Amino acid sequence: MDNKPNFQQSYLKPLVRRLLSLKADKAPEEETIASIKAGIDFRGANLWILIFAVFVASLGLNTNSAAVIIGAMLISPLMGPIVGMGLGVGIYDFELLKRAFRSFVTATIFSVLTATFYFAITHINEAQSELLARTSPTIYDVLIAIFGGMAGIVALCSTGQRGGNVIPGVAIATAIMPPLCTTGFGLATGNWSYAAGAFYLYLINSIFIALATFIGVNIMDFKKKVFMDKQREKRVKHIIITIAVLTMLPSTLLTYSLIREDLFMNKVNNFVAQVVTSDQTQVIAKDADYHTKEIRLITIGKEIPEKELTHMKSQMEHYGLKDVRLSVVQGTKNLNTNEIKSILNDHSVKQADKNTQLLAGEQERNKQLQKELDFYRAPEMQAHSVSTEMAALFPEAASVSISRTVSYTVDDNMKKDSLTLVCLTLKRKMSAQNREKLEEWLKARLKTDNMKLIVGTNTENTGK
Repeated sequence: MDNKPNFQQSYLKPLVRRLLSLKADKAPEEETIASIKAGIDFRGANLWILIFAVFVASLGLNTNSAAVIIGAMLISPLMGPIVGMGLGVGIYDFELLKRAFRSFVTATIFSVLTATFYFAITHINEAQSELLARTSPTIYDVLIAIFGGMAGIVALCSTGQRGGNVIPGVAIATAIMPPLCTTGFGLATGNWSYAAGAFYLYLINSIFIALATFIGVNIMDFKKKVFMDKQREKRVKHIIITIAVLTMLPSTLLTYSLIREDLFMNKVNNFVAQVVTSDQTQVIAKDADYHTKEIRLITIGKEIPEKELTHMKSQMEHYGLKDVRLSVVQGTKNLNTNEIKSILNDHSVKQADKNTQLLAGEQERNKQLQKELDFYRAPEMQAHSVSTEMAALFPEAASVSISRTVSYTVDDNMKKDSLTLVCLTLKRKMSAQNREKLEEWLKARLKTDNMKLIVGTNTENTGK
Protein backbone atom coordinates (compact mmCIF):
# COMPACT_ATOMS: atom_id res chain seq x y z
CA MET A 1 0.00 0.00 0.00
CA ASP A 2 1.35 3.42 -1.01
CA ASN A 3 1.40 5.75 2.03
CA LYS A 4 2.84 8.69 0.11
CA PRO A 5 0.50 11.74 0.18
CA ASN A 6 -0.88 12.69 -3.18
CA PHE A 7 -0.13 15.96 -4.99
CA GLN A 8 -3.39 17.59 -3.91
CA GLN A 9 -2.77 16.97 -0.20
CA SER A 10 0.95 17.80 -0.28
CA TYR A 11 1.07 20.89 -2.45
CA LEU A 12 -2.25 22.15 -3.75
CA LYS A 13 -4.24 22.57 -0.54
CA PRO A 14 -1.43 24.26 1.43
CA LEU A 15 -0.76 26.57 -1.53
CA VAL A 16 -4.42 27.61 -1.82
CA ARG A 17 -4.71 27.98 1.96
CA ARG A 18 -1.60 30.16 2.05
CA LEU A 19 -2.75 32.35 -0.87
CA LEU A 20 -6.23 32.94 0.58
CA SER A 21 -5.22 33.33 4.22
CA LEU A 22 -6.06 36.69 5.80
CA LYS A 23 -4.03 36.16 8.97
CA ALA A 24 -0.66 37.19 7.54
CA ASP A 25 -1.86 40.73 6.74
CA LYS A 26 -4.31 41.04 9.63
CA ALA A 27 -3.86 44.17 11.74
CA PRO A 28 -4.27 43.98 15.53
CA GLU A 29 -7.96 43.87 16.40
CA GLU A 30 -7.65 46.78 18.81
CA GLU A 31 -6.32 49.01 16.02
CA THR A 32 -9.11 47.98 13.64
CA ILE A 33 -11.83 48.57 16.24
CA ALA A 34 -10.32 51.93 17.21
CA SER A 35 -10.13 52.92 13.52
CA ILE A 36 -13.81 52.08 12.96
CA LYS A 37 -14.92 53.81 16.16
CA ALA A 38 -13.06 57.00 15.11
CA GLY A 39 -15.31 57.38 12.07
CA ILE A 40 -18.63 56.73 13.78
CA ASP A 41 -19.54 59.99 15.48
CA PHE A 42 -21.27 62.80 13.56
CA ARG A 43 -20.63 66.14 15.14
CA GLY A 44 -18.52 69.19 14.43
CA ALA A 45 -16.31 68.84 11.36
CA ASN A 46 -17.66 65.39 10.43
CA LEU A 47 -21.24 66.69 10.30
CA TRP A 48 -20.29 69.78 8.27
CA ILE A 49 -18.34 67.65 5.80
CA LEU A 50 -21.45 65.46 5.40
CA ILE A 51 -23.67 68.52 4.77
CA PHE A 52 -21.29 69.93 2.15
CA ALA A 53 -21.00 66.49 0.51
CA VAL A 54 -24.81 66.34 0.25
CA PHE A 55 -24.82 69.74 -1.49
CA VAL A 56 -22.16 68.51 -3.93
CA ALA A 57 -24.05 65.27 -4.64
CA SER A 58 -27.33 67.18 -5.12
CA LEU A 59 -25.60 69.47 -7.62
CA GLY A 60 -24.26 66.39 -9.40
CA LEU A 61 -27.76 64.90 -9.65
CA ASN A 62 -29.06 68.31 -10.68
CA THR A 63 -26.54 68.67 -13.54
CA ASN A 64 -26.59 64.94 -14.38
CA SER A 65 -22.84 64.78 -13.80
CA ALA A 66 -21.48 61.37 -12.76
CA ALA A 67 -18.06 62.89 -11.98
CA VAL A 68 -19.53 65.33 -9.43
CA ILE A 69 -21.58 62.56 -7.79
CA ILE A 70 -18.47 60.37 -7.48
CA GLY A 71 -16.61 63.28 -5.91
CA ALA A 72 -19.38 63.73 -3.34
CA MET A 73 -19.27 60.04 -2.44
CA LEU A 74 -15.52 60.30 -1.85
CA ILE A 75 -16.05 63.27 0.47
CA SER A 76 -18.93 61.73 2.42
CA PRO A 77 -18.17 60.09 5.82
CA LEU A 78 -21.43 58.07 5.78
CA MET A 79 -19.68 54.67 5.74
CA GLY A 80 -18.46 55.09 9.35
CA PRO A 81 -21.64 54.42 11.36
CA ILE A 82 -22.82 51.70 8.94
CA VAL A 83 -19.62 49.70 9.39
CA GLY A 84 -19.78 50.49 13.11
CA MET A 85 -23.22 48.85 13.41
CA GLY A 86 -21.93 45.70 11.69
CA LEU A 87 -18.91 45.59 13.99
CA GLY A 88 -21.06 46.14 17.10
CA VAL A 89 -23.28 43.17 16.20
CA GLY A 90 -20.26 41.04 15.26
CA ILE A 91 -18.37 41.44 18.57
CA TYR A 92 -21.44 41.67 20.85
CA ASP A 93 -20.68 45.30 21.74
CA PHE A 94 -24.12 46.69 22.47
CA GLU A 95 -22.81 50.14 23.46
CA LEU A 96 -20.94 50.43 20.15
CA LEU A 97 -24.07 49.33 18.29
CA LYS A 98 -26.21 51.99 20.02
CA ARG A 99 -23.60 54.68 19.39
CA ALA A 100 -23.28 53.74 15.71
CA PHE A 101 -27.06 53.57 15.28
CA ARG A 102 -27.52 57.06 16.79
CA SER A 103 -24.88 58.43 14.44
CA PHE A 104 -26.52 56.63 11.50
CA VAL A 105 -29.91 58.21 12.30
CA THR A 106 -28.31 61.65 12.79
CA ALA A 107 -26.43 61.44 9.48
CA THR A 108 -29.55 60.24 7.66
CA ILE A 109 -31.76 63.04 9.00
CA PHE A 110 -29.22 65.78 8.27
CA SER A 111 -28.57 64.40 4.76
CA VAL A 112 -32.26 64.27 3.84
CA LEU A 113 -32.98 67.71 5.31
CA THR A 114 -30.00 69.24 3.47
CA ALA A 115 -31.02 67.70 0.14
CA THR A 116 -34.66 68.72 0.64
CA PHE A 117 -33.58 72.28 1.42
CA TYR A 118 -31.38 72.43 -1.68
CA PHE A 119 -34.02 71.13 -4.11
CA ALA A 120 -36.73 73.31 -2.47
CA ILE A 121 -34.81 76.56 -2.99
CA THR A 122 -33.63 75.68 -6.51
CA HIS A 123 -37.19 74.95 -7.74
CA ILE A 124 -36.05 72.05 -9.93
CA ASN A 125 -38.81 69.61 -10.86
CA GLU A 126 -37.27 67.70 -13.77
CA ALA A 127 -35.59 64.40 -12.87
CA GLN A 128 -32.38 63.65 -14.79
CA SER A 129 -31.24 60.10 -15.62
CA GLU A 130 -28.64 60.02 -12.79
CA LEU A 131 -31.41 60.88 -10.33
CA LEU A 132 -33.94 58.44 -11.81
CA ALA A 133 -31.39 55.63 -11.53
CA ARG A 134 -31.60 55.97 -7.70
CA THR A 135 -35.37 55.59 -7.35
CA SER A 136 -35.78 51.81 -7.46
CA PRO A 137 -33.54 49.06 -6.03
CA THR A 138 -32.59 45.89 -7.92
CA ILE A 139 -30.87 42.66 -6.99
CA TYR A 140 -27.65 44.14 -8.32
CA ASP A 141 -27.75 46.82 -5.61
CA VAL A 142 -27.93 44.07 -2.98
CA LEU A 143 -24.98 42.18 -4.48
CA ILE A 144 -22.90 45.36 -4.81
CA ALA A 145 -23.57 46.26 -1.17
CA ILE A 146 -22.64 42.76 0.05
CA PHE A 147 -19.40 42.38 -1.91
CA GLY A 148 -18.50 46.03 -1.42
CA GLY A 149 -19.04 45.71 2.33
CA MET A 150 -16.92 42.54 2.43
CA ALA A 151 -14.10 44.32 0.58
CA GLY A 152 -14.39 47.23 3.00
CA ILE A 153 -14.12 45.20 6.22
CA VAL A 154 -11.22 43.12 4.85
CA ALA A 155 -9.39 46.36 3.96
CA LEU A 156 -10.04 47.83 7.42
CA CYS A 157 -8.65 44.68 9.02
CA SER A 158 -5.52 44.57 6.85
CA THR A 159 -2.33 46.50 7.57
CA GLY A 160 -1.49 46.90 3.88
CA GLN A 161 -4.92 48.08 2.66
CA ARG A 162 -6.25 50.28 5.46
CA GLY A 163 -4.85 53.52 4.03
CA GLY A 164 -5.43 52.55 0.39
CA ASN A 165 -8.24 53.22 -2.03
CA VAL A 166 -10.52 50.31 -1.06
CA ILE A 167 -12.82 52.23 1.32
CA PRO A 168 -13.30 55.17 -1.09
CA GLY A 169 -13.96 52.58 -3.80
CA VAL A 170 -16.61 50.90 -1.64
CA ALA A 171 -18.25 54.29 -1.02
CA ILE A 172 -18.43 54.90 -4.78
CA ALA A 173 -19.57 51.39 -5.73
CA THR A 174 -22.32 51.12 -3.11
CA ALA A 175 -23.53 54.70 -3.75
CA ILE A 176 -24.99 55.43 -0.32
CA MET A 177 -25.28 59.20 -0.64
CA PRO A 178 -27.11 59.69 -4.02
CA PRO A 179 -30.27 57.85 -2.84
CA LEU A 180 -30.47 60.21 0.17
CA CYS A 181 -30.23 63.22 -2.15
CA THR A 182 -32.90 61.69 -4.39
CA THR A 183 -35.08 61.26 -1.28
CA GLY A 184 -34.67 64.99 -0.64
CA PHE A 185 -35.61 65.71 -4.25
CA GLY A 186 -38.78 63.63 -3.89
CA LEU A 187 -39.77 65.40 -0.67
CA ALA A 188 -39.04 68.87 -2.10
CA THR A 189 -41.05 68.26 -5.28
CA GLY A 190 -43.86 66.26 -3.66
CA ASN A 191 -42.94 63.11 -5.60
CA TRP A 192 -43.48 60.56 -2.87
CA SER A 193 -42.75 57.53 -5.06
CA TYR A 194 -39.26 58.90 -5.83
CA ALA A 195 -38.66 59.64 -2.14
CA ALA A 196 -39.84 56.20 -0.98
CA GLY A 197 -37.95 54.28 -3.68
CA ALA A 198 -34.71 56.18 -3.10
CA PHE A 199 -34.88 55.83 0.71
CA TYR A 200 -35.62 52.13 0.28
CA LEU A 201 -32.46 51.83 -1.84
CA TYR A 202 -30.46 53.69 0.85
CA LEU A 203 -31.69 51.31 3.55
CA ILE A 204 -30.85 48.28 1.41
CA ASN A 205 -27.30 49.52 0.83
CA SER A 206 -26.85 50.34 4.53
CA ILE A 207 -28.29 47.05 5.83
CA PHE A 208 -26.26 44.86 3.50
CA ILE A 209 -22.99 46.75 4.09
CA ALA A 210 -23.56 46.30 7.85
CA LEU A 211 -24.44 42.65 7.25
CA ALA A 212 -21.26 42.14 5.19
CA THR A 213 -19.25 43.75 8.02
CA PHE A 214 -20.87 41.38 10.53
CA ILE A 215 -19.96 38.38 8.34
CA GLY A 216 -16.42 39.69 7.78
CA VAL A 217 -15.82 40.19 11.51
CA ASN A 218 -16.80 36.57 12.14
CA ILE A 219 -14.65 35.29 9.26
CA MET A 220 -11.69 37.28 10.62
CA ASP A 221 -12.43 35.64 14.01
CA PHE A 222 -12.67 38.82 16.07
CA LYS A 223 -12.84 38.29 19.81
CA LYS A 224 -16.26 38.83 21.28
CA LYS A 225 -16.71 41.31 24.11
CA VAL A 226 -16.33 39.69 27.56
CA PHE A 227 -18.69 40.78 30.35
CA MET A 228 -17.98 40.58 34.03
CA ASP A 229 -21.67 40.26 34.76
CA LYS A 230 -22.78 36.98 33.13
CA GLN A 231 -26.44 37.90 33.33
CA ARG A 232 -25.75 41.14 31.46
CA GLU A 233 -23.66 39.21 28.92
CA LYS A 234 -26.52 36.81 28.31
CA ARG A 235 -29.03 39.65 27.96
CA VAL A 236 -26.79 41.61 25.55
CA LYS A 237 -26.15 38.51 23.44
CA HIS A 238 -29.89 37.88 23.19
CA ILE A 239 -30.49 41.47 22.11
CA ILE A 240 -27.65 41.30 19.55
CA ILE A 241 -28.87 37.99 18.12
CA THR A 242 -32.43 39.35 17.93
CA ILE A 243 -31.20 42.43 16.05
CA ALA A 244 -29.12 40.26 13.70
CA VAL A 245 -32.10 37.97 12.97
CA LEU A 246 -34.49 40.91 12.51
CA THR A 247 -32.02 42.44 10.08
CA MET A 248 -31.15 39.28 8.18
CA LEU A 249 -34.71 37.94 7.86
CA PRO A 250 -36.14 40.95 5.96
CA SER A 251 -32.89 41.13 4.00
CA THR A 252 -33.29 37.50 2.93
CA LEU A 253 -36.93 38.05 1.98
CA LEU A 254 -36.00 41.22 0.12
CA THR A 255 -33.22 39.47 -1.79
CA TYR A 256 -35.59 36.64 -2.72
CA SER A 257 -38.22 39.14 -3.88
CA LEU A 258 -35.73 41.13 -5.97
CA ILE A 259 -34.39 37.95 -7.58
CA ARG A 260 -37.94 36.89 -8.49
CA GLU A 261 -38.66 40.35 -9.90
CA ASP A 262 -35.41 40.36 -11.88
CA LEU A 263 -36.18 36.91 -13.35
CA PHE A 264 -39.67 38.14 -14.27
CA MET A 265 -38.22 41.16 -16.11
CA ASN A 266 -35.77 38.91 -17.99
CA LYS A 267 -38.68 36.74 -19.15
CA VAL A 268 -40.61 39.82 -20.23
CA ASN A 269 -37.63 41.18 -22.18
CA ASN A 270 -37.11 37.84 -23.94
CA PHE A 271 -40.80 37.58 -24.83
CA VAL A 272 -40.97 41.16 -26.18
CA ALA A 273 -37.73 40.81 -28.16
CA GLN A 274 -38.50 37.40 -29.69
CA VAL A 275 -42.27 37.48 -30.15
CA VAL A 276 -43.57 41.06 -30.32
CA THR A 277 -40.73 42.99 -31.95
CA SER A 278 -40.23 42.56 -35.70
CA ASP A 279 -38.90 44.49 -38.70
CA GLN A 280 -42.37 46.00 -39.20
CA THR A 281 -43.29 46.54 -35.54
CA GLN A 282 -41.17 48.22 -32.88
CA VAL A 283 -41.86 48.47 -29.14
CA ILE A 284 -41.17 52.06 -28.04
CA ALA A 285 -42.24 51.67 -24.40
CA LYS A 286 -42.59 48.74 -22.01
CA ASP A 287 -44.19 48.73 -18.57
CA ALA A 288 -44.05 45.40 -16.73
CA ASP A 289 -45.35 45.04 -13.17
CA TYR A 290 -44.25 41.94 -11.30
CA HIS A 291 -46.77 42.41 -8.47
CA THR A 292 -49.89 42.86 -10.63
CA LYS A 293 -48.56 40.41 -13.28
CA GLU A 294 -49.25 42.79 -16.14
CA ILE A 295 -47.30 43.83 -19.24
CA ARG A 296 -48.23 46.97 -21.14
CA LEU A 297 -46.57 47.80 -24.46
CA ILE A 298 -46.71 50.72 -26.87
CA THR A 299 -45.80 49.80 -30.45
CA ILE A 300 -45.34 51.72 -33.67
CA GLY A 301 -45.12 50.54 -37.26
CA LYS A 302 -47.28 47.92 -38.89
CA GLU A 303 -50.46 47.22 -36.94
CA ILE A 304 -50.60 43.76 -35.36
CA PRO A 305 -53.83 41.96 -36.34
CA GLU A 306 -56.08 40.67 -33.56
CA LYS A 307 -55.45 37.08 -34.61
CA GLU A 308 -51.69 37.55 -34.29
CA LEU A 309 -52.12 39.23 -30.89
CA THR A 310 -54.06 36.19 -29.68
CA HIS A 311 -51.25 33.94 -30.93
CA MET A 312 -48.68 36.09 -29.07
CA LYS A 313 -50.62 35.74 -25.82
CA SER A 314 -50.78 31.98 -26.26
CA GLN A 315 -46.95 31.90 -26.47
CA MET A 316 -46.47 33.68 -23.14
CA GLU A 317 -46.64 30.41 -21.20
CA HIS A 318 -43.55 29.13 -23.06
CA TYR A 319 -41.63 32.15 -21.70
CA GLY A 320 -42.68 31.52 -18.08
CA LEU A 321 -45.36 34.23 -18.19
CA LYS A 322 -48.43 32.14 -17.50
CA ASP A 323 -51.35 34.13 -16.02
CA VAL A 324 -49.66 37.42 -16.96
CA ARG A 325 -51.92 39.93 -18.71
CA LEU A 326 -50.67 41.49 -21.96
CA SER A 327 -51.94 44.86 -23.16
CA VAL A 328 -50.67 46.29 -26.45
CA VAL A 329 -51.37 49.88 -27.46
CA GLN A 330 -50.63 50.23 -31.17
CA GLY A 331 -49.51 53.79 -31.80
CA THR A 332 -50.40 56.57 -29.38
CA LYS A 333 -53.81 57.60 -30.68
CA ASN A 334 -55.68 55.97 -27.77
CA LEU A 335 -53.49 57.55 -25.05
CA ASN A 336 -53.49 61.02 -23.64
CA THR A 337 -50.25 62.92 -22.98
CA ASN A 338 -50.05 62.02 -19.29
CA GLU A 339 -50.44 58.30 -19.99
CA ILE A 340 -47.69 58.37 -22.61
CA LYS A 341 -45.39 60.26 -20.23
CA SER A 342 -46.13 57.80 -17.43
CA ILE A 343 -45.31 54.76 -19.56
CA LEU A 344 -42.22 56.35 -21.08
CA ASN A 345 -40.97 57.39 -17.61
CA ASP A 346 -41.29 53.81 -16.42
CA HIS A 347 -39.20 52.61 -19.36
CA SER A 348 -35.58 51.70 -18.71
CA VAL A 349 -33.44 54.75 -17.91
CA LYS A 350 -30.48 53.24 -19.66
CA GLN A 351 -32.54 52.58 -22.77
CA ALA A 352 -33.79 56.16 -22.68
CA ASP A 353 -30.21 57.43 -22.43
CA LYS A 354 -29.20 55.20 -25.30
CA ASN A 355 -32.12 56.41 -27.43
CA THR A 356 -31.25 60.02 -26.62
CA GLN A 357 -27.67 59.49 -27.71
CA LEU A 358 -28.78 57.75 -30.91
CA LEU A 359 -31.23 60.54 -31.64
CA ALA A 360 -28.57 63.20 -31.04
CA GLY A 361 -26.19 61.37 -33.36
CA GLU A 362 -28.89 61.01 -36.00
CA GLN A 363 -29.75 64.71 -35.78
CA GLU A 364 -26.07 65.61 -36.17
CA ARG A 365 -25.78 63.38 -39.24
CA ASN A 366 -28.94 64.94 -40.70
CA LYS A 367 -27.49 68.41 -40.22
CA GLN A 368 -24.28 67.37 -41.96
CA LEU A 369 -26.20 65.82 -44.85
CA GLN A 370 -28.33 68.94 -45.16
CA LYS A 371 -25.19 71.08 -45.36
CA GLU A 372 -23.77 68.84 -48.07
CA LEU A 373 -27.08 68.92 -49.95
CA ASP A 374 -27.23 72.71 -49.74
CA PHE A 375 -23.63 72.86 -50.97
CA TYR A 376 -24.45 70.86 -54.09
CA ARG A 377 -27.84 72.49 -54.74
CA ALA A 378 -26.48 76.03 -54.50
CA PRO A 379 -24.87 75.96 -58.03
CA GLU A 380 -28.24 75.03 -59.56
CA MET A 381 -29.86 78.12 -58.02
CA GLN A 382 -26.88 80.24 -59.08
CA ALA A 383 -27.01 78.96 -62.67
CA HIS A 384 -30.67 79.97 -62.89
CA SER A 385 -30.07 83.54 -61.71
CA VAL A 386 -26.79 83.93 -63.64
CA SER A 387 -28.38 82.83 -66.92
CA THR A 388 -31.10 85.48 -66.56
CA GLU A 389 -28.57 88.26 -66.02
CA MET A 390 -26.17 86.91 -68.66
CA ALA A 391 -28.82 87.13 -71.39
CA ALA A 392 -28.85 90.93 -70.99
CA LEU A 393 -25.12 91.46 -70.44
CA PHE A 394 -23.67 88.95 -72.91
CA PRO A 395 -26.02 88.23 -75.86
CA GLU A 396 -23.49 85.78 -77.34
CA ALA A 397 -24.22 83.26 -74.55
CA ALA A 398 -26.56 80.37 -75.37
CA SER A 399 -26.52 78.27 -72.17
CA VAL A 400 -24.59 78.04 -68.90
CA SER A 401 -24.07 75.34 -66.27
CA ILE A 402 -22.37 75.71 -62.89
CA SER A 403 -21.02 72.97 -60.64
CA ARG A 404 -18.70 72.64 -57.66
CA THR A 405 -15.96 70.08 -57.42
CA VAL A 406 -12.74 69.37 -55.55
CA SER A 407 -9.26 69.50 -57.06
CA TYR A 408 -6.26 67.64 -55.62
CA THR A 409 -2.61 68.54 -56.08
CA VAL A 410 -0.92 65.76 -58.05
CA ASP A 411 2.32 65.85 -56.04
CA ASP A 412 0.52 66.09 -52.70
CA ASN A 413 -2.82 64.26 -52.61
CA MET A 414 -3.46 65.56 -49.08
CA LYS A 415 -3.71 69.10 -50.48
CA LYS A 416 -7.14 69.83 -51.92
CA ASP A 417 -9.20 72.85 -52.84
CA SER A 418 -12.79 73.51 -53.88
CA LEU A 419 -13.29 74.56 -57.50
CA THR A 420 -16.25 76.24 -59.21
CA LEU A 421 -16.65 74.91 -62.75
CA VAL A 422 -18.59 77.03 -65.30
CA CYS A 423 -19.44 75.56 -68.71
CA LEU A 424 -20.64 78.13 -71.25
CA THR A 425 -22.04 77.48 -74.73
CA LEU A 426 -22.03 80.42 -77.20
CA LYS A 427 -24.40 81.23 -80.06
CA ARG A 428 -21.54 82.87 -81.92
CA LYS A 429 -17.87 83.59 -81.39
CA MET A 430 -17.07 86.04 -78.53
CA SER A 431 -14.27 88.55 -78.66
CA ALA A 432 -11.30 88.12 -76.32
CA GLN A 433 -12.20 91.41 -74.56
CA ASN A 434 -15.80 90.34 -73.91
CA ARG A 435 -14.64 86.91 -72.78
CA GLU A 436 -12.29 88.52 -70.24
CA LYS A 437 -15.12 90.77 -69.01
CA LEU A 438 -17.39 87.70 -68.76
CA GLU A 439 -14.87 85.80 -66.63
CA GLU A 440 -14.34 88.74 -64.25
CA TRP A 441 -18.10 89.22 -63.97
CA LEU A 442 -18.63 85.52 -63.18
CA LYS A 443 -15.96 85.56 -60.43
CA ALA A 444 -17.59 88.60 -58.84
CA ARG A 445 -21.10 87.22 -59.31
CA LEU A 446 -20.25 83.77 -57.87
CA LYS A 447 -18.00 85.26 -55.17
CA THR A 448 -15.04 83.02 -55.92
CA ASP A 449 -11.51 83.42 -57.26
CA ASN A 450 -10.97 79.72 -57.80
CA MET A 451 -13.09 79.27 -60.94
CA LYS A 452 -12.56 77.36 -64.18
CA LEU A 453 -14.42 78.63 -67.27
CA ILE A 454 -14.95 76.27 -70.19
CA VAL A 455 -16.32 77.93 -73.32
CA GLY A 456 -17.65 76.21 -76.41
CA THR A 457 -19.64 77.08 -79.56
CA ASN A 458 -21.50 75.09 -82.16
CA THR A 459 -18.30 74.85 -84.23
CA GLU A 460 -15.49 74.70 -81.67
CA ASN A 461 -14.74 73.65 -78.09
CA THR A 462 -12.10 75.69 -76.33
CA GLY A 463 -11.37 76.00 -72.63
CA LYS A 464 -9.68 78.46 -70.42
